[in-house]
Amino acid sequence: MTTATSPEKQARRLPSWATAFGPQIIAALIAGLILGLVAKNMGESAAGEPNWLTETLTTIGSSYISLLKAAVVPLIFTAVVSSIANLRAVSNAAKLAWNTLLWFAITAFIAVVIGMVLGTVMQPGASAAGDVPGEYTGRTGDWWAFLTGLFPGNFLGLEASTKVAESGDMTTSVSFNVLQILVISIAVGIAALKVGAPAEPFLKLNASALAVIQKVLWWIIRVAPIGTVGLIGKAVATYGWDTMGSLAMFTLSIYVGLALVVFVVYPVLIRAHGLSVKQWFSGAWPAIQLAFVSRSSMGTMPLTQRVTERNLGVPRAYASFAVPLGSTTKMDGCASIYPAIAAIFVAQFFGVQLDFTHYLLIALVAVLGSAATAGTTGATVMLTLTLSTLGLPLEGIGLLLAIDPILDMGRTAVNVAGQTVVPTIVSKRQGILDLSLYSAKRTGDPFTDDAAVDADGIDHVETGAEPAGVPAGRREEDLVDSRN
Repeated sequence: MTTATSPEKQARRLPSWATAFGPQIIAALIAGLILGLVAKNMGESAAGEPNWLTETLTTIGSSYISLLKAAVVPLIFTAVVSSIANLRAVSNAAKLAWNTLLWFAITAFIAVVIGMVLGTVMQPGASAAGDVPGEYTGRTGDWWAFLTGLFPGNFLGLEASTKVAESGDMTTSVSFNVLQILVISIAVGIAALKVGAPAEPFLKLNASALAVIQKVLWWIIRVAPIGTVGLIGKAVATYGWDTMGSLAMFTLSIYVGLALVVFVVYPVLIRAHGLSVKQWFSGAWPAIQLAFVSRSSMGTMPLTQRVTERNLGVPRAYASFAVPLGSTTKMDGCASIYPAIAAIFVAQFFGVQLDFTHYLLIALVAVLGSAATAGTTGATVMLTLTLSTLGLPLEGIGLLLAIDPILDMGRTAVNVAGQTVVPTIVSKRQGILDLSLYSAKRTGDPFTDDAAVDADGIDHVETGAEPAGVPAGRREEDLVDSRN
């Protein structure tokens, strides 16, 4: 007589690499690299179009990014409104907010100084090959446009545009301005706090909507390995090593700067506050890893907030304010290191001599203008803002766009790393960091969404394991508060 095996027992027999998200991402990176090299070697079709494999990888990658972007607008609005509302539960909320902004500026300044030093020492523009690019016609930024862009044209900050192709076909596309959505969300959140009790139903509805949106985002995050194959494969197939070769020194300068910030600056700051560097790395790494492959700080935000609360011990009421704010304004990779090195690259490429005032302006733009990156993929607007402030030719951007997706992976990873560091430092300085949770052994899979909280106070996730860094015996209400 045979005995049926339950699905739970079958799942437990699977090897860990088949169910753990981290190994799946690594496997996807390798698979994407291999498929990208194959597609690159296949060449173009007879009609000069990309081959079928390149098209397939492009479609998979762009579809995944589209899924992330689709959730950006409702996520920003509900997350920011909830984060402002959650400040009611935090003592000295104004002091926490001020310290958060201060440390955002301090770390941004350190990052931009590293970028300027590397750009000056490594001279990436002097060794770049290629003709001077033509006039740049893409999206640009300047201080006046940045300031006027803060005022929304409608409640959701949506913009519609219609294009007419040569064939006569009309296509309408809808875009959004993240800065405007952020302004609207902050205004609504503050207004809800001022209204008081009558706004409670609205705040509860907003919190419920945020929980639903985050659930959908967790589903999107779970298919990240598939999107990773397409994104990495498309980058390798389209740009390959030839394009990177002509800009090798620039690419190397960017990644050296990114590595210095993540592996030197942040650990020094963590250690200076009496915290374990190893615990920070192990706690923040899942979010850093997802940011690298997704190239979206906003798309990574739910996981960033999760590891900041659960692994690093930042109180949920504060983390739900600092992380969403950081996801839209804390950009050490996109807004500090990259524009600093890129601006120096453009100056060297065009033979423009920079003086001390130019370097001061680069630092000023990095510290004050990082909100212009707006948490989406790419940092072109921030770069044009920097070049416009310095009076450098915008045509140089066209030379850098070819390798931008490759650089953007590292930039976004640094952005997210900084979004975990600042709340941790501020919490430690204010004496609200849960040191036992910060120092706890990392168990479970932070990529796995919550399933239930039992009456015994242990938070059980879908894999049946305890979530990362959550020791048994924590109060049930604390665990419920940290679920979203």
